Amino acid sequence: MNTIYEVIERIQVTEKATGLMAQNKYVFRVAPVANKIEIKRAVEELFKVRVSGVNTMNYTGKRKRERSMNYGKRSDWKRAVVTLHEGEEIPLG
Repeated sequence: MNTIYEVIERIQVTEKATGLMAQNKYVFRVAPVANKIEIKRAVEELFKVRVSGVNTMNYTGKRKRERSMNYGKRSDWKRAVVTLHEGEEIPLG
């Protein structure tokens, strides 16, 4: 990975991710080839916070049927749940 903008694609704001924010955890959609160390460095540099842990999950893209009997596939993606130190937070406003 070259830059922090290639590692972190976007922050995910879903119902589950919003519930995790109360526990000082933030959910990001990241590049599938990014590892935990790169994700930690990117979040620390981008948001100026201290990260205490990173958990990642790989998701397989769904098969989607076209108008005929042909199938296409959405791309695979990766999600990272980043835990921050006590007192740290990422402003989302």
